[in-house]
Amino acid sequence: MRFSTFPLALLCAARLCLCQVPEFRPESRRLRADLDFLTSDALAGRVSLSLQAEVAARYIASDFERTGLAGAAGGSYLQEFPLVAYRVDSKQRGMQLIRRGGLKAFNPGTDFTVSFGRDLRISASVVFVGYGISAPEYSYDDYAGIDAAGKIVLAFDHEPQENDALSIFNGKGHTLHAGRAMKIANARRHGAVAVLIASEPLRLHPGLLDPPRHEANQGQPLRASAPTQALDDPAQIPAFSIADGVLAELLAPLGESPADLQRAIDTTLQPRSAALPDTTVELRNGTAETRRGTSLNVAGLIEGADPALKGETVMITAHYDHLGVQNGHVYPGANDNASGTVAVMELARLFMARGQHPKRSLLFVVFGSEEELMVGSFYYTAHPLRSLAGTRAVLNLDMIGRDETHIPQSEGVLQIPADTTNEVNLVGGYYSPDLLASIERENRAVGLRLDTKFDYDHQLNALFRCDHLPFLRSRCSGCVAIRRLSSGLSRAYRYGREVEFFEDGKRYPSGLFGSPGDRQRTYQSEIQPRE
Repeated sequence: MRFSTFPLALLCAARLCLCQVPEFRPESRRLRADLDFLTSDALAGRVSLSLQAEVAARYIASDFERTGLAGAAGGSYLQEFPLVAYRVDSKQRGMQLIRRGGLKAFNPGTDFTVSFGRDLRISASVVFVGYGISAPEYSYDDYAGIDAAGKIVLAFDHEPQENDALSIFNGKGHTLHAGRAMKIANARRHGAVAVLIASEPLRLHPGLLDPPRHEANQGQPLRASAPTQALDDPAQIPAFSIADGVLAELLAPLGESPADLQRAIDTTLQPRSAALPDTTVELRNGTAETRRGTSLNVAGLIEGADPALKGETVMITAHYDHLGVQNGHVYPGANDNASGTVAVMELARLFMARGQHPKRSLLFVVFGSEEELMVGSFYYTAHPLRSLAGTRAVLNLDMIGRDETHIPQSEGVLQIPADTTNEVNLVGGYYSPDLLASIERENRAVGLRLDTKFDYDHQLNALFRCDHLPFLRSRCSGCVAIRRLSSGLSRAYRYGREVEFFEDGKRYPSGLFGSPGDRQRTYQSEIQPRE
């Protein structure tokens, strides 16, 4: 039997943790069995805050216990975290500009969008803060000399010079500062009460409110989105996305066009931040429905054997949740991310089967509520089960089960070889050069083709779409996401149950689910929420 990229990726991850190959190879039979259960109709897509997601979490926890891992959450295998599920009331959304005694109302959907889990009404003056970035490592700060306390801040999306290969902000790739969550957190640190985010005027990528390109959904008639959920944090501040026309109107008192302001910042890397004279904005948001619940991370530990090093941690992570049932269709999430989940479970078995613990401790964590923008991993980094300062590496496995192919959004953006059966994408190596070097060194005995192309792309936002992101933001010493598919948008990824294996030179699906037509049947049952 020869193993495909899926099990080979496990061997590579194993070598990274111990710099040795474990005595036992991954067993496709066990991987299939776990995958078949996690993608079964009974688990109905494992959507966050559902009973089915809890069943998945407890299944993983039971396997960790059966394997012999120690419970890492105070003796338990489950780390609970509070969430709020909500549905925005479109009739209660509002944005108005007050200037020179007049009032102008903007239209929801075309002029602005917002998704926020609480009712609010804010009226405050506005400060333009460039890209909304404070980056001391690049000697750049849009908030220098600006008082944002109690104000609404207005910021460009992304970061300066993103089309310049020589930019200090990782050339044409992204740094963490380009992310929306980073901008909101920075505004919050400076005392802002809300954030307005506008697409860069000189952008070469689709804008936040631009209509979708005609070809964007070709071959993807059944795309789905995650339900709106957020950590139950009353200190969160709202972020509104605004259209180009709204941006121009807000910035008009500065006497320069948005494009000229962006060009000046990009050319000089000097902030052009300023309070907007005679500019007050009123923001409104309302929810039609809210429900509080508890989601779960699953964590198991193999304690290190070296007295001097066992306090240090190597984390192997994934997420188990997916999109559930929407519009009468079940989204099983085989690749996203049952593939990563079963890989973490199998790696735990392999390391325990060795009979000899590594020098450093290994922490296996499968996060919940990733589809809601990495809520489980953000909660973990705020409430770590092991010291983040002592966390030496984080290897996050996400969507590792299928060959990579182009989607409409990646055409002309990325170079993807015709044959990717032996290729794995690594995301985050820009921030973790030592870990990346270790991966490349240990991979010599495995033979995968490693690709870091996502670290040099600013259009598909791969840096911000995996559970390694909160650890990068927490400045852990080494964090890399291991992925195979180019993007989480293909129909096969969202809708199929198949994850590919090679055995005896032939390709097989993960389980016997009948014809493609059978797999695309409707699912009538309601998902029961976990209270």
